Amino acid sequence: METLKLTAPIDDKRVKLTIELPAQVHGDLITYADVLGRETNQTIEPAKLIAPMLARFMATDRVFAKARRERTTNPRPRS
Repeated sequence: METLKLTAPIDDKRVKLTIELPAQVHGDLITYADVLGRETNQTIEPAKLIAPMLARFMATDRVFAKARRERTTNPRPRS
């Protein structure tokens, strides 16, 4: 059986953001939450998937990982 890239979201300290999504992305997010909820036998609130999806995206983006490492080792001087 194939599995989704995400697992059920973990509750963690949150920062509140207000965002606008294209209708198609919102619909896909609802569908993803439904599929994940059936896989995990949980009710998943679609909005709670946004943070783990972004985290997964950033964790697997090689160019971003390299830039983050460079920024950590060579922080920008403050003006």
